[in-house]
Amino acid sequence: MKIYDVIIVGGGAAGFFAAINIAEFNPKLKVAILERGKEGLQKVKISGGGRCNVTHAEFIPSELVLNYPRGEKELLGPFHQFMTGDTIQWFEDRGVELKIEEDGRMFPITDSSQTIIDCFLNEAQKFDVDILYNHALKSIKHLETKWNLETSQGDFSTNKLMMATGSNPKIWKLLEDLGHTISQPVPSLFTFDIKDERIKDIPGVVALNVEVKVVDTDLWSEGPLLITHVGMSAPAILKLSAFGAIELAKRNYDFEIEVNFIKQSYDDCIEQLKNLKQDLAKKTVLKSAQFELPKRLWQKLVLASQITNETRWADLNKSQLEELASQLTQAVFHVIGKSTFKEEFVTAGGVNLKEVNFKTFESRLHENLYFAGEILNIDAITGGFNFQNAWSGAYIAALEMSKENAQH
Repeated sequence: MKIYDVIIVGGGAAGFFAAINIAEFNPKLKVAILERGKEGLQKVKISGGGRCNVTHAEFIPSELVLNYPRGEKELLGPFHQFMTGDTIQWFEDRGVELKIEEDGRMFPITDSSQTIIDCFLNEAQKFDVDILYNHALKSIKHLETKWNLETSQGDFSTNKLMMATGSNPKIWKLLEDLGHTISQPVPSLFTFDIKDERIKDIPGVVALNVEVKVVDTDLWSEGPLLITHVGMSAPAILKLSAFGAIELAKRNYDFEIEVNFIKQSYDDCIEQLKNLKQDLAKKTVLKSAQFELPKRLWQKLVLASQITNETRWADLNKSQLEELASQLTQAVFHVIGKSTFKEEFVTAGGVNLKEVNFKTFESRLHENLYFAGEILNIDAITGGFNFQNAWSGAYIAALEMSKENAQH
């Protein structure tokens, strides 16, 4: 049996961040990462299209937590302790400079996730962290003050144990056996599948600022909307899928959304259309796109309003004007399913948050058992927020786990 002071199960973002910080805070401790794969940091590698979206340029804790459909309340304290500014500083101190993009996402200036991976591997080596690949966890036993772990490559014993395995049903099952409650996982970031003439044959078209509501619920979001080969995507949709994860799963991904393409009220839109009817009297409606909408989308909505290719603004009748205003401000689409990004797959679900002490990220049920990252029932919208949760939790747990001196 191999003996360590601290073992971290899971060689992803949270696991590496915790291990490195523990070893740096207390170099006397023997620290190991057990990773079931043949290499670690897989999500880091593919995040942000291979550029690694490290965090998001939001520096106010109470604003930052609003990006977490699950975990908003619990993360407020931790974000006061370690958040975006601290993440940026941590990487800068280790020679990795980050940059902010227009939408607030932050990446290494190299635009390569390999920079982050190399940083972690170098730091782990520098502080003598043992990284053991191809070690799949089979069982966890708590004996007096020790945690005994059985893996596919032998047995381990440790004083302190951190679980940082992300959304892994096998590990959740082991934690249930220890008495923890697991919130059932459902997909959280996904695009909507929609078959509709109004968006057929125009993939790649982006409406920059729309409002989307799920009919018969309080769920809504805003932002850019992208029309795809199978339906709709981009932040307006992904945000809705995250905040609606549980509700939309209940509906078996069969529901209606109402899209306001121009973020104006129906009445304001009618007024503007009446003005356009006079100002553009001789032009054809189809060819004069308005409200800064992409031309191809405008044309689809015009044709859906029973307006022909040749109709001029002057010839629009009352019902055509009303129908066009309705298509622009309250177009209803039937969603018939979802598509998930396999690489950047995020789930809602995990260890019940009531069973974790968020001052230390320690289990409330078992002493010296800690959690960080997506193993918890915490998830965020897209944009670097899931990583920020991993860094904050891992750092705070590391502070706590490094306190005890090595026991051999």
